[in-house]
Amino acid sequence: MSKIKEFNEFRSKMNEVILSKKHQGINRFFALDTRAYEEGALEPKIKELLGLVASMVLRCNDCITYHILECHKHGVTEQEFLEAFNVALIVGGSIVIPHLRVAMEIVEECIHK
Repeated sequence: MSKIKEFNEFRSKMNEVILSKKHQGINRFFALDTRAYEEGALEPKIKELLGLVASMVLRCNDCITYHILECHKHGVTEQEFLEAFNVALIVGGSIVIPHLRVAMEIVEECIHK
């Protein structure tokens, strides 16, 4: 199974379980997160790239994968991904390199599948 398929299936399944518990605070946070990436003064493509850079600096592989998939949906090119990865490396330093490897694997699967 591809990493992307595995990620999407697990994410969907567990989000359904989490949201089914109807915890007000958790559900509100999920809604807030979703709305943060909607069209506004910045277009969703830019917001997803910002989320990707932040996720790389914070070293969250699940978040990195999610934002790469969303960026890909919004038409981010391989060169744009590389520019974002460079910013993440500059901001986060060498500790970001292992997460860059994960990110490149997902980009390769998205772009060159």
